[in-house]
Order: sequence, then structure tokens, then C-alpha cells
Amino acid sequence: MTSPIKLKGYDFFQKTLKSPRFILAPMVDASEEAFRILSRRYNAHVCFTPMFHARLFSDPESGHKYRADQWTTDEHDRPVIVQFCANDPEILLRAAKMVENECDGVDLNLGCPQHIAKRGRYGSFLQDEWELIASMVSILHEQLAVPVTVKIRVFSTVERTVEYAKMIEAAGAQVLTVHGRLREQKGHNTGLADWDKIKAVKEAVKIPVIANGNILYHEDIQRCIDHTGVDAVMSAEGSLYNPAIFAPDRTMPPCTWEMAEEYLTICKNQGDKAPRPGIMKAHLFKFFHPSLPQHTDLRAQLGKANTWQMFWDITMALKERLIADQASVGEVELDGRKNENGIRQYGHWRCQPYFRPVLPANDKHAKKTDKKRPLEEEQDSAVNETDSKKPKEGEQVPAAVVEDNVAVNNVV
Repeated sequence: MTSPIKLKGYDFFQKTLKSPRFILAPMVDASEEAFRILSRRYNAHVCFTPMFHARLFSDPESGHKYRADQWTTDEHDRPVIVQFCANDPEILLRAAKMVENECDGVDLNLGCPQHIAKRGRYGSFLQDEWELIASMVSILHEQLAVPVTVKIRVFSTVERTVEYAKMIEAAGAQVLTVHGRLREQKGHNTGLADWDKIKAVKEAVKIPVIANGNILYHEDIQRCIDHTGVDAVMSAEGSLYNPAIFAPDRTMPPCTWEMAEEYLTICKNQGDKAPRPGIMKAHLFKFFHPSLPQHTDLRAQLGKANTWQMFWDITMALKERLIADQASVGEVELDGRKNENGIRQYGHWRCQPYFRPVLPANDKHAKKTDKKRPLEEEQDSAVNETDSKKPKEGEQVPAAVVEDNVAVNNVV
């Protein structure tokens, strides 16, 4: 019996991935199966798993425990691409071989900009080690049953970025995701993603290109496609705060409690496969980000909650209050108004983007710390207290890692 032919480039993109336009980003402790199910209901065409640490995933002694905790899927969770971080080709291949029959592709993370990635020597901190990158991509391309894809960040110049992308393509990558930010752009230094560099990559390579960055509302997706010419758009933070961001023909975002209720129902139906309480809580804090400042007593309760039933009870209590708020204030007064930054906002009962405030230029802590607003501090503290499992330093990214897309706690 002959093995099936492994598709490449646009054949893979069109036949296996079904020519997707909307893609859920890989997010540590956030793009778990329950959230992927929710995202697919709202038009996510392809979903990435959280980033897995290849060495921990494939460790002969402890890997089974790591995999049981991190990796769940089923036949309905497709197309799905499994993402790994790694700095050793053989270890990366060993991990990828463990999932090649349960996914549609394996992605190499070269985008994580966080300090833990620097300590662990992976993610964007490999972007100057081209020989190592090429060897990791090529070994998967040559020996894996499914195609290899790669997610990168850009360099400071267009020329270097294009050269980097072409090197990865030549090594065997069949799809390239380009996050339009520099490695240094994170936290309060996030800034805007550079769509011009993404456009330059798209024009230079022959494989499908996915754009990542600056997706705040549904209409931003088409704006990005029109500007860059990419084949698809990936969303991270936009999806976490509004899981319906990919859904077309919505006059307004969904209510925050609607997303929370639906997500918790999915978690309950998963039974033993349900995500850890800390993961559930982190999602709820993001869904309810516009709502909790108006109902601080429930915010405090959520911070202390550690069971599905507690999360559900808080969601139902908040739902009742938000419906009353909606009826009292009315949509007309708030729908589509602009805040002081010119960003469109809605009533606090509706999902909407989160914007990290920019530190003043004369703030002496601006370059030394990544300050957070009180709600984010409370969220991270609560999530870390809820999850009793603590990774070893420098190995697995914890739930409170800051993001790779705009300014979120989980994205790689």
C-alpha cells in the first residue's frame, strides 16, 4: 500500500485547508480545543493549537503527562495545525511525529518575543540563526507525513525580512505566517504591525502567506487582504476578546455574556477533556473585559473562582446585570462611538477590542517594566493561583505570558 502524496504550497492550502481566509492564531493556554470549537462556530476556517514545547512534548519519561494536559483534538477539530517551539531538529521531528496522524500540518514557532523564549532559545530569538532554522524546517519537510508551516516576525528592514522569508521557503515551508511586528514590539512597545513588510513577503515568495497583526474588527480583515494581497488573515487578540470577529454580517459584536455562556457550555460538554480552570478563567476575563469594570464585585468573585460551577454562576449573575444595563442605557447612545484614541466602542455589555495604554515617554519605568492595568494584574494573579501546575522555569510558557499579536497575555 502506497503512502498518500504529501501536498505542497497552494495544493495543500486549497485542498487540505480548503482555501481559508480566517485563521485562529496559536495562543498558549488559549487556543485549546474548547476555544477552537467556539471559534469554528463563528467562522474560523483553520485553527492552530497552542504552542507546545517540543522537548517537553516528546520527553520519553514525562511527555505523556504533558501531552495529556496540553493536546486534545477529535475528528471534528479540522483543519488544525499543531505548533511547536524548538531549537533542535531531531527533537522537533520526534515531537511532530507524535501528532502527524492527528493534524493537517505542523508549524514552527519563530515569533514568540517573550523573555522566557529568550531564556529557552526559541521563538523569535532564533531569527538570526538561519542555518538552524533551515535544518528544522527541512527535516520536517523531508520526514513528516504532513506539510510544515512557519510563523515569523519581521526584521527592521524590508530587504532582510524578504530574504528571511525566502530562506524559510527554500528550506521547505509550505505556508508562511508573517506577524508584522519586530521582536522588540511587545507589551507597551507593541505599536502597529507593518503591513507593507507583509506585502513585500507575499510578493517575493511562491507559497501561501498569512498576515497577522492589526485585526481589531471584522472589516480589518478585508482591509488587510486588500493592502497586502495575502491569502488569509490570522487573529489572536481580536479573537480572544471577540470570538465572533470572523463572523460576517454582524451589525454589532456579540454580548460578552453570550460568548462566556457558550464557551462554558462547550467546556462542560467536553467532560474529562475540558481545559483547566485557570484557562477557563483567563478566557472569561477577556470576554468580560468591557463589563467587569462596571461590576467590580463580580470581578472580585471571578478572581477567586476556581471551578466550572463558580464560573457559570458568576456568568449568569453578570448576564442578568448586563441585560438590565443594556435595557437602561440603550444601544443607540453607545453603538459605534469613538473613544479618545478614535477607536470605535460599544456598550460595556458587548465584546470589543482591548487597547493597552501607552506609557508616557518620560516614564522612568517605560523600558524596564511591562506595566499592566489593575484588571490585568488581577487577572494574571487569579489565573496563576487557580492553576496549581507550575512549569519549570525556562520550559513551558505560563498562562500569563504577554502576546505576539497586539498586547495579550497568551499569544505566540
